[in-house]
Amino acid sequence: MSANDRPTGQQQTGTYDSAFLKACRREPVPHTPVWFMRQAGRSLPEYRKVREGIAMLDSCMMPELVTEITLQPVRRHGVDAAIYFSDIVVPLKAIGIDLDIKPGVGPVVEKPIRTRADLERLRALEPDDVTYVAEAVRMLVGELGDTPLIGFAGAPFTLASYLVEGGPSRNHEHTKAMMYGDPQLWADLLDRLAGITSAFLKVQIEAGASAVQLFDSWVGALAPADYRRYVMPASTKVFEAVSGYGVPRIHFGVGTGELLGLMGEAGADVVGVDWRVPMDEAARRVGPGKALQGNIDPAVLFAPREAVETKAREVLDAAAGLEGHVFNLGHGVPPNTDPAALTALVEYVHEQTAR
Repeated sequence: MSANDRPTGQQQTGTYDSAFLKACRREPVPHTPVWFMRQAGRSLPEYRKVREGIAMLDSCMMPELVTEITLQPVRRHGVDAAIYFSDIVVPLKAIGIDLDIKPGVGPVVEKPIRTRADLERLRALEPDDVTYVAEAVRMLVGELGDTPLIGFAGAPFTLASYLVEGGPSRNHEHTKAMMYGDPQLWADLLDRLAGITSAFLKVQIEAGASAVQLFDSWVGALAPADYRRYVMPASTKVFEAVSGYGVPRIHFGVGTGELLGLMGEAGADVVGVDWRVPMDEAARRVGPGKALQGNIDPAVLFAPREAVETKAREVLDAAAGLEGHVFNLGHGVPPNTDPAALTALVEYVHEQTAR
């Protein structure tokens, strides 16, 4: 089944004809759809209020809270899609990996994965491990109506880099040392993570998510040849695992201008583009048969409204000839963004692209 086929077994009738899903399928749209990565987060005062005193990982396991947080930017900004509120390490926590998300640092793993024996700590993810995810997705689908919900997962390479490094890393020394020095161990690690990620996405899709996005936040650290050899097989395995559901599959990474074609080749229906590559050039690199998502620089949101609109117009002009375009930032919403800037940007894109 392809992303152009109507999904079966899901209550997708209203969302199927939404501007967001039409753009993902490269069909004519009433306007260019807009959503923002990290649209539900610290930039919203209502988010800070409901998260007060609740640890990040704990919040991801509370269906009512996840539902409220996911809905907040849809209510405030009028975006064309919701993104499931979670964190890329949630499935790792669910299978028993000792980790925590430390404020100001990010995910920190108590005992990094460095040896073959360490692989035994990465058991398969079962649906019963994340019942709170399925419950939250079902609640959200009921609340969102015709607005699509995007499922969420971290890609095998980025999960591996956190597990091997033990936390965020600038140069990924331990990760690359394993990748180059013990390629079989590396391949086995990514294959295991591909299975965990696939299972996590399947739970969300089967509960009603209309699309899924695979975040490969750190993969821009690799050269194209290394991506193809060491990473692409695992990413492809994830995309193939969910291909039968017929929901659009989005692939996004940061600093991946040199990898765009390969990221599409891995199996995505929609390739996310950061702000470093113009949309028309991104389309050339990706090739035909894919929609694109992006790609205004998040830092532009701090400029005056006229400057934001000028940069948005540049993105729209560069995307004018694309087969399908979903407007987004080139990365996530910065925490100290004025929410009004996002609302105004959504309105501007909708007005400028109304068919």
